Amino acid sequence: MTFGDFIAKQFIRVIQWNETEDGVLSYRYPMEDMEIENGGQLTVRETQMAAFINEGKIADVFGPGLHTLSTRNLPILTDLMNWSKDFQSPFKSDVYFFSTRLQIDQKWGTANPVTIRDKEFGAVRVRAFGNYAYRVADPRVFFTQVSGTRQRYLAADLENQLRTMIVERMAQVFATSDVTFLDMAANQSALAAKVADAVKPAFSTLGLELNQFVVESVSLPDDLQKVLDQRIGIGMVGDVGRLTQFEAAESLEEAAQNTGGTAGMGVGLGAGVAMAQAFMGQATATTPASSSGASAPAAAAAKFCIECGKPIPAGAKFCPECGKHQ
Repeated sequence: MTFGDFIAKQFIRVIQWNETEDGVLSYRYPMEDMEIENGGQLTVRETQMAAFINEGKIADVFGPGLHTLSTRNLPILTDLMNWSKDFQSPFKSDVYFFSTRLQIDQKWGTANPVTIRDKEFGAVRVRAFGNYAYRVADPRVFFTQVSGTRQRYLAADLENQLRTMIVERMAQVFATSDVTFLDMAANQSALAAKVADAVKPAFSTLGLELNQFVVESVSLPDDLQKVLDQRIGIGMVGDVGRLTQFEAAESLEEAAQNTGGTAGMGVGLGAGVAMAQAFMGQATATTPASSSGASAPAAAAAKFCIECGKPIPAGAKFCPECGKHQ
């Protein structure tokens, strides 16, 4: 160390931090040999807090304002008394700044569907995602439990841990909720509030405060969604026979718009035959069979396509959905 370096490090009078980028949760102020002049000025801005580490321990935590630091380290006198230690003072101090502003638009979501028990469908696998916002609320806890003595600690370093905590507690809330899956969309705000209440204590153990929590969507995996769509379709139409007629009419319309290809002709032909049979079956079911007063039996129970699994009328030669020959 040169004599100029020795003199320069003795006069650190103002300690301050201006955030130069987003996502920095804690920052250690760089000081030569970790020595702070007794009576040095610490400036803490709004949206910040600072922890003064003296001789390895948190001596105090400062909020926004101008603060005067008092240490046992009287730099010039102490260093002149430590020639044998190459001007290294045994009294070491640090100042760590913490950003207390909201870390907004943090994403969470289920990497894999979560299995829950649903009153209407039984066991159901659901997916969910959304966003949340948090901030550093207790620098002492955050320093001792999370950031430690690192030069910088970023929100990205904490992202996976927080997401795991959220998904774990979300699964617990969903599992104990009385809300069925079909009603979750209308109750997303209430579910978000319950998940937030369950997550907040876990955030507090890390010195954090959860300020906002949003459930953007709750959905089923694609295969289960198709099954639900079929069930909803049948419920809307009223019975399988009417659903088949509806799908056959849709297939005819689609085939009429795509008459250029052989596949389109096959789909149109199959849909036409199936729809005709469906209508004939319905007419037979509603027409008296003989003069004896006995009614003709209703159309036979619908069967399902061997290709796509959609319901088709009994006796149909082609599937009205995909045109597969039965």
